[in-house]
Amino acid sequence: MRDKSEVENLEKLIGQLQGLHAEITTLAKKSPSDAVNAFKLKLINKVILSGNAVLGKAYRPFEDFEQFDSDDVPSTSDVAMVLGQYIEEAERFRSDNVTWYGGHWVYALGGSPSAIRSGPPSKLGRK
Repeated sequence: MRDKSEVENLEKLIGQLQGLHAEITTLAKKSPSDAVNAFKLKLINKVILSGNAVLGKAYRPFEDFEQFDSDDVPSTSDVAMVLGQYIEEAERFRSDNVTWYGGHWVYALGGSPSAIRSGPPSKLGRK
């Protein structure tokens, strides 16, 4: 990661992915094969497109996946699965960019510890 704005974009992405995943997972438990409505799909696609930009090629969960096709409406279980994969990769990206410094977990910017605190890396990360 190069600067604070990249950290902010990642943190925002993680929050959005977790919120959408929680909502869609609830729907998927009730009716896994139901289609996602157009409004929700539009929001989900915005977050996925943002995720593709933030995560870059190295952390994108699916190399050839850009977004869901609005003409071929996905089921709630399909969306839950894809969002889950984006959450995993966003966490791997975060974990690979935090370091222990000065008694705290912080983001590394440009390869050096920053003053931006983070949680500890998960088992997914650590290059």
